[in-house]
Amino acid sequence: MKIYHIHRQQRLALDQQQAWAFFSSPHYLNQITPEFFHVDITSPVPEDIYAGLLIRYRMKAVFGVPMSWLSEVSHCDKPNRFVYQQAVGPFGFWSHEVCLRNCAEGVVLEDIVFYTMPFGWLGQLLHGFIGDKLQRIFDTRRDYLQAKWGLAEP
Repeated sequence: MKIYHIHRQQRLALDQQQAWAFFSSPHYLNQITPEFFHVDITSPVPEDIYAGLLIRYRMKAVFGVPMSWLSEVSHCDKPNRFVYQQAVGPFGFWSHEVCLRNCAEGVVLEDIVFYTMPFGWLGQLLHGFIGDKLQRIFDTRRDYLQAKWGLAEP
């Protein structure tokens, strides 16, 4: 089984509390992702996330086919970092860590994702397509954040 990895880092001009409020809320997902990745949250989500929180989604990420996804916030260190992992969903395994740390101009946002594809060799074959979609999701996110709060990289 191959384990894939996505790592992104971006400096943003907002304070850590503002960044936490934005990134820890799943209600902003559709703002920061491409149109093909439409997400509906189908469970209640409290204002403050916490370790153990389960969030249920319905999404249309691949060929417009609706999929269910259940994620669990497995770690939560407000306002520095949280990790959510797929409990039920399309991947064999999915873990996304979001880290926020202060810098002179605002915060550094860091995304660390590990995932595996389901379906053995067929999943590996499909990864070319799925991997490209995931990169587009994170590219759209980067571009949105850059336009809204971005800082020039040093």
